[in-house]
Amino acid sequence: MRLATWNIWSGRSRGAERVDVEAYVAAVRALDADVLALQEVDRNQPRSQRLDLAAIAAEAMGADEWRFVPALVGTPDSWRAARDDEDVDAPAYGVALLSRHPIRDWRIVRLPGAPLRVPFRWPGQRLPTLVRDEQRVAIIAVAESPVGPVSVVATHLSFLPVWNGVQLRHLLGGLPDHPGSRVLLGDLNMGPACASRISGLEPLAVGPTYPSWSPARQIDHVMGSDGLVSISGGPVRVPVSDHCALVSQVQLARS
Repeated sequence: MRLATWNIWSGRSRGAERVDVEAYVAAVRALDADVLALQEVDRNQPRSQRLDLAAIAAEAMGADEWRFVPALVGTPDSWRAARDDEDVDAPAYGVALLSRHPIRDWRIVRLPGAPLRVPFRWPGQRLPTLVRDEQRVAIIAVAESPVGPVSVVATHLSFLPVWNGVQLRHLLGGLPDHPGSRVLLGDLNMGPACASRISGLEPLAVGPTYPSWSPARQIDHVMGSDGLVSISGGPVRVPVSDHCALVSQVQLARS
């Protein structure tokens, strides 16, 4: 089974003002993933020509099973936290999980942002500024794969160093009743050592993923329980987004 995660940066490319749909479709196809997690996904946003980027990706990879879940609704100048009953035509921004394999269960977990504004130093800034965090979201699905049932978690965590760990612990704490091997896919906004320590999962692909034009650090992750091993994988540089994709071909450890 081939797993992949990719922060698509609203389908944009460096220096481009519009989404190049052909380049985006070609990138999704090139990943050739059986299960693909996407982050920073736009739906009906003016900045991305009101495209449904999750639906486009699902068609490109041949995924009959897929979900887009908004973390925020509105436009970037008027974001608010999404609810479970949002109008499907509302401008939205969130994450998606797409699968070529049948999915027998879907679940959504909303992850609140930090409750107070906190100091954060953006790259290139000398001094920190107070920032307000935003709601995040995760999708949990049970895929019927060639390696048996796999519980897949797809998410995009906070950029705040402590709060993303709080979110990850909360998210994985609700998984004990899920069957089969476990897989965690997404932009966790933390390095490999921290992600492994908090999740208790093993990396299935390693290598710098950000920024895509000069990758220097890994904040995107494909991780799994000890029932899975990686045959091959690593970062894949694509002409869309400010992140590399991260892929892994996996099999059962006993196979």
